[in-house]
Amino acid sequence: MAVRTTGRHAGDTKSRILDAAETLFIECGYEAMSLRQITSRAEVNLAAVNYHFGSKESLIHSMLSRRLDRLNQERLKLLDRFDQMLGARLTCEHVLGAMFIPALRLSRDPRVGGKAFLRLLGRAYTDPSSFIRDFLNAHYESVAIRFFDAFQRALPHLPREELGWRLHFAIGALSGVLAGTDTDSLISEFSQGKSMNDLQLIARLASLMVAALKAPLPDGSQLATFAAVLGDATEGGAEGLTEGANPAARTQQASCGFESSAPAVSDGEHRGGSVEASSFQPALHGTA
Repeated sequence: MAVRTTGRHAGDTKSRILDAAETLFIECGYEAMSLRQITSRAEVNLAAVNYHFGSKESLIHSMLSRRLDRLNQERLKLLDRFDQMLGARLTCEHVLGAMFIPALRLSRDPRVGGKAFLRLLGRAYTDPSSFIRDFLNAHYESVAIRFFDAFQRALPHLPREELGWRLHFAIGALSGVLAGTDTDSLISEFSQGKSMNDLQLIARLASLMVAALKAPLPDGSQLATFAAVLGDATEGGAEGLTEGANPAARTQQASCGFESSAPAVSDGEHRGGSVEASSFQPALHGTA
């Protein structure tokens, strides 16, 4: 097949390659997709891919960037608007809204991804390839830090390290659902077949995350309860624990574990919060 690189057809060829790569990435993930599969689906030859992108890696960079660049621009624009409106009154719900609303809007626009957009975000976060993680971490680091700092201002009771883990797990759980499920069917199941507008959808998506993010840190009573559970789960009961057989002793150790995060907090602040934000950063690209 001859490679044509001028006029409208060249643009069509490049778009077809990007569309094919996006579809295969959503279906298979980075490691399982090949250039042969991409060229077959796009109905081009390998020379066309080499001409427009140079390599599989460069192609995937372009494929992700064409969706995520605009998404994160819209996210930052909305977060800036909330900051200007609210200042110190910025809430966790507003920060989550700045993440969710632009993604939901783009998923409704067939010109920029349409229905597949949310699944692309889910796949981008859940894909195990270090290549994908490294790209997201390098390309959108400033966005992740910006949102992390906004979450910390809205949730000042949480140590930075704790906030990073909560964001990582809460958003990651949602991303995993989006990556492998038909979103329309999922929403239909949630709504039991009833119509659901954007306000209701965002409230459903955010409600559990808000509860998880706002939850207080475990106190001594909660730690003692889980220490007893761990003891009961160990063969021979609490006596079978190799260390800290006394639940109170284990509580003290667990409590010290929370206290020991303090040096990490000041160290993270010294480095601009990049340590804690790094645990949250991949999740930023994997949720709607």
